[in-house]
Amino acid sequence: MTRTLELLANVFPVWVLVACGLALVEPAWFTWFRGPAIVAGLAVIMLGMGITLSLADFARVAARPAAVATGFVAQFLIMPLAGWFVAATAGLETPFAVGIMLVAACPGGTASNVVTYIARADVALSVLMTTCSTLGAVVLTPLLVKLLAGRLVDVDAIGLFFSTLQVVVLPVAAGVAINRFAPRVVDRVLPVAPLVSVVMIALVCASIVGQNAAAIRTSGLRLLAAVAAVHALGFGVGYAFARVFGYDRSVSRTISIEVGMQNSGLGVVLAQKHFPAEPLTAVPCAISSVVHSVLGSLLAGCWRLRP
Repeated sequence: MTRTLELLANVFPVWVLVACGLALVEPAWFTWFRGPAIVAGLAVIMLGMGITLSLADFARVAARPAAVATGFVAQFLIMPLAGWFVAATAGLETPFAVGIMLVAACPGGTASNVVTYIARADVALSVLMTTCSTLGAVVLTPLLVKLLAGRLVDVDAIGLFFSTLQVVVLPVAAGVAINRFAPRVVDRVLPVAPLVSVVMIALVCASIVGQNAAAIRTSGLRLLAAVAAVHALGFGVGYAFARVFGYDRSVSRTISIEVGMQNSGLGVVLAQKHFPAEPLTAVPCAISSVVHSVLGSLLAGCWRLRP
């Protein structure tokens, strides 16, 4: 049974592709999973990862602040530049170009923690990097979007902070506490935790695709290729960036995943709120949620087989 569950978790790309493909054809199958359901789903994912961590894991990461700093710099240097470069060279319509630069300037998303988990890389480092980049985004995302796209995007700092607590910090802390005080529960839950994480991420991605199905179907392959290019640059350059600074493969893979996977949901919200006259600005952010999950899960599948 354990091997079967592990096999189902290893085919993460198939789950995501099938769910998102169905969402394009029948959006109503997945659009019910939205709002509070997405928040709850992410919290379940983070709780599942938290039970695999101990305080010793975080102490080990805290003892290496340089790795967190390297990931932070890579997050807000590589992806924004990749977004600007692709938007400037792909010949996209203005709303699409702005949307690509917006999502590229967003922090790392919680999906990166799941992919790091599945890839058997450094989950504790990934969680800490996601938290740091999310908090840093309160200032950096508006500044980067203004610099790259020529517009200022306001970010709800308090709302962003509490969202981070809700879907990252608190569930992970609860998981660590369960790991510490209820090890027998962990032994029972651990075999199914990766599969639950995969299912939840597939539902989140399919929901976002379903909510924007019409725009995605008509946006064309050029936009899809542009978004894929941004994330591919993030994964590739992020890994090389870490290796140049002398980090081992586990840390380099973690930084690569963290850089290549954005908080696309935040991008969608910011686009809808701050660019109401250009509704197509949100479309690249919605496509990003699928593209980075597919590319990241493909990497995770390869790296999981090569620890």
